[in-house]
Amino acid sequence: MFEIGEYIVYGNRGVCLVEDITHVEVPGADKDRLYYILSQLEGGAGKIYVPTDNEKVVMRKVITKKDAEELIQKMPEIELLWVEDDKRREEVYKEAIRTCDYREWVSMIKTLYFRKKERTARGKKVTALDEKYLKAAENGLYSELSLSLGIPKNRMQEYIREHIRA
Repeated sequence: MFEIGEYIVYGNRGVCLVEDITHVEVPGADKDRLYYILSQLEGGAGKIYVPTDNEKVVMRKVITKKDAEELIQKMPEIELLWVEDDKRREEVYKEAIRTCDYREWVSMIKTLYFRKKERTARGKKVTALDEKYLKAAENGLYSELSLSLGIPKNRMQEYIREHIRA
């Protein structure tokens, strides 16, 4: 169980603050269940009410500073998430985002950077699908790392480049 005041990653909503853990009086809510009351760190107005025994949406603690630093150092070793079949690629990307696993996000970002570089070298445009999932993975990863490392999100890409082990 998470604690009040703790930051967590909640599904595709990203980093959220646990504001309260309580019974809620909301239409359709089970009055006997405990709920997390969450507020999004970025871009979301209003509260998110989630049963503490939720099993449908991934919820996990935000990565620690130590683990974030280790992740950045190990990024060159993380394998690509390569999918040749265009139809299957979106399914794989969706699942990678849905897992809320920052290693999967890194894998996807690396893959999409590689695809972007490869396509532009051949004179082709980057696909809308690739752009959409690149932004989603970067947003999730950079928001979480930003919080853990105390670095502004808009500096995360630069910070990662500077700190990746050669």
